[in-house]
Amino acid sequence: MQGSKLYVGNLGYSVTNQQLEELFTNQGTVKSVNIIEGKGFGFVEMSSTEEAQKAMEALNDTEFNGRPLKIDEARPQKPRRDFHDNNRRRY
Repeated sequence: MQGSKLYVGNLGYSVTNQQLEELFTNQGTVKSVNIIEGKGFGFVEMSSTEEAQKAMEALNDTEFNGRPLKIDEARPQKPRRDFHDNNRRRY
């Protein structure tokens, strides 16, 4: 594992940032929590790679609010395409 940010999938839509932070606090210091609203997933950043690894091993496939969590290392965000570039179609 290279980073301290985790992808957390299969979340119920009613789960809050605070609930997720409380769950991960048992595994170490949580730096940030960001649930993507209406998508059923989010991201948790731990204070170290070791804590992130520990949290992933401890919580992956465990039940949270009636659903099994899917936890993996977060991949870097891909740069978004600029739709105002020279590739615009002109009619």
